[in-house]
Amino acid sequence: MVRMARNSKSQPHRWFLRAAFVLAVVLAAGAFCWFYWVYVQIEIYAHQDQAAPADAIGVLGAAEYDGRPSPVYRARLDHALVLYHRGIAPLIITLGGSGGDQYNEGAVGEEYLISRGVPEQDIIAETSSRNTEESAQRIAVIARVNGLHRLVVVSDDTHMFRIHAICAAEGLDVLTSPRPRPAVEDKTLEAERLAHEILSYTFWRLHLH
Repeated sequence: MVRMARNSKSQPHRWFLRAAFVLAVVLAAGAFCWFYWVYVQIEIYAHQDQAAPADAIGVLGAAEYDGRPSPVYRARLDHALVLYHRGIAPLIITLGGSGGDQYNEGAVGEEYLISRGVPEQDIIAETSSRNTEESAQRIAVIARVNGLHRLVVVSDDTHMFRIHAICAAEGLDVLTSPRPRPAVEDKTLEAERLAHEILSYTFWRLHLH
């Protein structure tokens, strides 16, 4: 009788452990499928250049050093310059706020493009955004104020999927055009960027940013 009583008491405990195990497996599988889907989308956008005639080209900011664009930012600006000279759009919007010194990314980008021959009237510098979401919000405001309907957005290849999603959520009609990849790229750095984008997109979708 004692043994039967012990067995009957252990049944709910065993059921709970099994249910917890099944739930953990389902959650893990769901998380894996989600992260894999995001990874696939990132890769798709990373290898697509959607550049087509538009009203403006938006360049996402990156680091600047004492008023000069970092190599990454310069590569984005140079790609926007190529698109501008191809006649993709008559206007370039540089995006990005303070880099921690007296300069800001948007203004640094504007000065760089002017030094490369782009007329000042063909550039709008946005100088207050601090991250991708704020850049999308600011470019949406600029688009509405200036009657811009379609934009080509330039950034790094792994950044394109998240940018497109956030800009679309702001009601923008955007095409993505990643800057060319370096001939030689650090694989570890690339993996870190992918992980960053997967997590950042996930947090944005979950409103945890």
